[in-house]
Amino acid sequence: MPDREIIPVLLGADLNCYNVARAFHMKYGVISNAFGRYAVSATKYSRIVDFHQVSDIDNDKVMLEKLTRFANEHKGAKLVLFGCTDDYAAMIIRNKEALRDYITPYPSVEILDSISKKAEFYEFCEKKGIPYPATVVVSEKTAVPELHPDVLGFGYPIIVKPSSSVIYWKHPFDGMKKVYVAKSPEDASKIIDDIYSSGYDDRIILQEFIGGGDSQMRVLTTFSDRKGKVRAMWLGHTMLEEHTPKGLGNHAAIIIEPIGKLPVAGKIREMLEESGYTGFANFDIKLRQGTDDDFRVFEINLRQGRSNFYLTSSGMNVAELACEVYESDGDDCRMSSENFFWHHIPKNVAYTYTEDKALVELAKKLDREGKSSSSLWYKPDLLSPLRFACVSEQMRRQNEKYKKYYPKAGSDK
Repeated sequence: MPDREIIPVLLGADLNCYNVARAFHMKYGVISNAFGRYAVSATKYSRIVDFHQVSDIDNDKVMLEKLTRFANEHKGAKLVLFGCTDDYAAMIIRNKEALRDYITPYPSVEILDSISKKAEFYEFCEKKGIPYPATVVVSEKTAVPELHPDVLGFGYPIIVKPSSSVIYWKHPFDGMKKVYVAKSPEDASKIIDDIYSSGYDDRIILQEFIGGGDSQMRVLTTFSDRKGKVRAMWLGHTMLEEHTPKGLGNHAAIIIEPIGKLPVAGKIREMLEESGYTGFANFDIKLRQGTDDDFRVFEINLRQGRSNFYLTSSGMNVAELACEVYESDGDDCRMSSENFFWHHIPKNVAYTYTEDKALVELAKKLDREGKSSSSLWYKPDLLSPLRFACVSEQMRRQNEKYKKYYPKAGSDK
């Protein structure tokens, strides 16, 4: 147990933020201070999150002013800073030197510049022998003939997605999605045109479509200490993802699995240690349908994932990693070894819409054995009628969302 007062400081207000705040409250009994542009339902009326609304907190200068002032007001405390979106994590990484009063469990700005964008990440994977989907990168509006399967080297449907999520979300437009599926060269050309017409100015990824539903997906979260040693690796087998246009790909229900079920985990660990990576990393990975071991890495996020409570609930508390492991010395690496069922949505929704019924039966078994947890149903935080009502309404809306969007978006990865 740390010998100083622990004060978590979180940038954001979403489910990622609440998951981290809950981890700190469970481990140390402390309330987290969150700074965000506006309040959202995941943290609204919470007793474990002290929310500070700052409309322009996504501006580096404003963020530094607020956090510097906060640090000066809490001298002597152990300040731990988390970014809960790609944008906030990038802000922290860019300003690590100016944020020396905080523990910042994230990689260096050199890493940010080299592998945070998907195009650069795939180049890195190529060098390290880490399998990823067949990929073509474009940097401008592209005519239909250039998008023919014979030119790309793979057939339709294909995946279209921005290389830089941070830049992409700063240029909203009608019909905006996290990931697109193009069924023809004409579709692909229009999607590319729409993205670039919005003001986005980075590269766009065109990628082979790897078939299969949500349960083909895996999520790997790693944690490296300040010296670059990987100290934790936690594997999740996705049961179900969110299916709203802007939420597509976010994990909604996960079965934790032993790390040995992911053959590529060893190469990922080597890549992280060779590159001097520090702090949290989160990988989206998919098993090619019809195979047992053909895993393809989709992307790396330079932060803890939105669904990070799948770690905390199953025995690897993310607050403990930041507070007690990041600055420690050691070669030990804790790895997931047992099954556990985490869900953000109601259990009945996960059971109904998960296509892999063997996973459903496993989830039900784990739930009966008490090996399950839901992020928002946290008893110490539900004493307030307003908080209880807020969480209940969120769960009710999950039923409506899946009725509306699933299976329409079910294969869009």
